[in-house]
This record gives sequence, C-alpha cells and structure tokens, in this order.
Amino acid sequence: MARFRLRFLLQEFDIVGPEVVIGRSPECHLTIEDPLVSRQHARIHVLGEEATIEDLGSRNGVRINGRKIEGAHVLKDGDRIRLGTQELVFSAVQRQGRAARPTGYMRVCAACGTPYPEVAPQCPHCGHTEPRDEDTISGLMVEPRRSWTFQLLGEVIERAIATRRSAEADRLMRRAAKEVDDRMTGGEHLDPNQVALITGFAVRLASLQKDSEWLAWALRVHRRQQVMPSSEVIDRIEEIDLEAQPDVRPVLEAFVGSYRQDYPDGPPSADLAKLSRLEKLTR
Repeated sequence: MARFRLRFLLQEFDIVGPEVVIGRSPECHLTIEDPLVSRQHARIHVLGEEATIEDLGSRNGVRINGRKIEGAHVLKDGDRIRLGTQELVFSAVQRQGRAARPTGYMRVCAACGTPYPEVAPQCPHCGHTEPRDEDTISGLMVEPRRSWTFQLLGEVIERAIATRRSAEADRLMRRAAKEVDDRMTGGEHLDPNQVALITGFAVRLASLQKDSEWLAWALRVHRRQQVMPSSEVIDRIEEIDLEAQPDVRPVLEAFVGSYRQDYPDGPPSADLAKLSRLEKLTR
C-alpha cells in the first residue's frame, strides 16, 4: 500500500515502488510532456519510512519549495517539487490509501483555459464541450499559462540556438509565441523586458533558420505593444545577412511604414535613433 503521493492539479500519483523516475520519456514511471523537462529528469527513491528525490542530470534542475537541490534530498509532507515549469506536491499518507492508479490524460479548456480530465464530457468549470486536441497531453497537464516563467524558457531557447539545434529552438519559440499572443489577445500589456527577451530570441532564430517568419512575428509583437524594438533587438536584426535573406527587407519596410503611420506628427524623440537604424536596413 502506497504511503507517499504526488499531486498535480486534479490528479494524484501513488508512489508504490522502491523508485519512481519522472521525465519527458514515455519510459518513465511518470511522464510529463513539457520541453523544459528532460527525458529522465528526477528520481524519487523510497527506503523504509523515508522518500528522497534526486536530479538525474537534467538541464533545468529540481527545485524543492523554490530552492534548487544538489544530490539526494529528503522529502517532507507538503513539499512542492518544481520540474521545469511543472509543480507537483509531495504528500505523506497517514492512513490506508487507494490502490495505485494511472495518471490518465488531462486537457485544457479552449474557452476558459482551465485544465480538467480528458474523460469528462465537458469542462466542469464553464461547460465548454469542444476542447482543442493540441491541448491534450499525456501524464500531466502543462501548467496554466499565467504561471509561465519566461526567464527559464529563455535560458532553454538560448542554449538551443547557441548549439544550433534549430528544430528544438523553433518548437520552444512556438510555445513562447502562443503564450505571448494569448496574453496580448486578452488585452494584457507585457513587461518590456519580457518583450525584448522573447523577440530577441525570435530574431536570432530567424537568422539561424534563414527565414523571416520569426522576424515578422517579433516586429508584430512590438507594434501591438506600441513599443519600438530595443537596441539589443535591433543589434540582432543588423546581424542578419540581408543578401542571403532578401525577404527580410519587405518585413522591415512594412514595420517602419506602419510605425510612421501611427505617428503622423513624428515619432517620439526617444525612438528616432532606433527608427533610423531600421530605415537604414531597408535601403
């Protein structure tokens, strides 16, 4: 009979063996489909009356109650385990528990954004009956979008771009882009530092892939937020080989033209130097 459990949102997982391996791989005891979680991220080991957790050399480490651990860490009832953007709660069962059960599947309601079990006929929170297929993931549900950690995501994208893992960087950027687009659609004005961070990675990816798609997205974000790209982002744009990527100039021309339309009496003085740098690239 299990004495320890992991809880995540609406699901619980009984720890019944001497060890439980958690990670992105389907071969793990507990699978979390999240690009910020390594294939084999962490191991919980049960010995007698004690449960410990250790990092298995993951890219982003394991945090207990906000603190990154080194080596084996003894778990206590109520400890919050952070793996990538996921947070699980460890609990010690003081009475006979239920038999172990699989974690099943979760999906996110397309209408209200709340996670709920896939087997439910409709969202129990708002009654929506047609959730999107892409929001269903095995094992556990990706954390609600309000708690995304852009800094952590940025670090992973940075490593993917630095090692020229274009496909991985593109996958992560699409996830970040969806988060940004969803926030803007909801009327949220993003932190300028977050905008600069994410759009800077988008421009670098555009250069790596030799495709203007991510550049166009980055400039679209800046226009919707009504903010000129930072000097650092423009630095990245100037690094693009315009001869090798001729489709970049039309994208820049469209942004400069629309920006000037937004300010018929002239742009703010703080933006003049940046606008001049972008206009120079269109010639």
